[in-house]
Amino acid sequence: MDMEFKLTRFEGPLDLLLHLIETNKIDIFDIPIVQITDQYMAYLSQIDREDLSSMSEFLVMASTLLDIKCRMLLPRETDEEGNEEDPREDLVKKLLEYKMYKYLSYELKECLDNAAGAYYKKPTIPKEIQKFRPKTDPAELLSGITLKKLNDIFQGILRRQEDKVDPIRSRFGKIEKEEVSLSEKMLWMRTFAKDHQTFSFRELLTSQASKVQVVVTFLSILELMKMGHLTAHQDGLFGDISLNVEDDPDTWKNLTEFMEEEAS
Repeated sequence: MDMEFKLTRFEGPLDLLLHLIETNKIDIFDIPIVQITDQYMAYLSQIDREDLSSMSEFLVMASTLLDIKCRMLLPRETDEEGNEEDPREDLVKKLLEYKMYKYLSYELKECLDNAAGAYYKKPTIPKEIQKFRPKTDPAELLSGITLKKLNDIFQGILRRQEDKVDPIRSRFGKIEKEEVSLSEKMLWMRTFAKDHQTFSFRELLTSQASKVQVVVTFLSILELMKMGHLTAHQDGLFGDISLNVEDDPDTWKNLTEFMEEEAS
């Protein structure tokens, strides 16, 4: 297969693989390993080989792709529970992690570029004014002051401070943001669905560690039901809801499209 490449310098082998996947509009969870390996090797034959340190990283990834390509031709291995193991699984995890950090770097760069347009004026107060201190006479300031007046002033300050306290909000605890996204929870649901073809809606929510986790898990279930990957069944009024996995989680292509929309 003839391939034409614009020899862009990639940050590493994962960056090159991600570029090939996005260029060919390939589902990252279902990588055609033969096609990607051929394109990867075609690019490798055209890059500058003088930089041995970076070249070695690309060669290691090339051997990994060839190993996966060979394992795809053999009968699938199974784990302890009898489920077939996908030779591409570790590579997919590395690509997803790399993609997440790559897009985060773009956001940080955007913040840096926006911050470059902010300027601060240095203080221009003359030294003579900075050194100026008005003369005060302690005796004049304290004339007519008694302990009773001082106590009245102190009590008045305390009352004003108490009036500033909101009687309702002061009893609230500290609110902390929990870093959990809908796309990450849906990936977790994809892994969970592989091991549980049918599971309890109530037990799934009660197993979450916090209220935010419960809310995000509930939203991910609604999204998966809308995509047609999950169905719900309830035997009776107020009974527990049973969730059923409709297809193989490895074929949830709509989930990949949803994650790409969230990332953009």
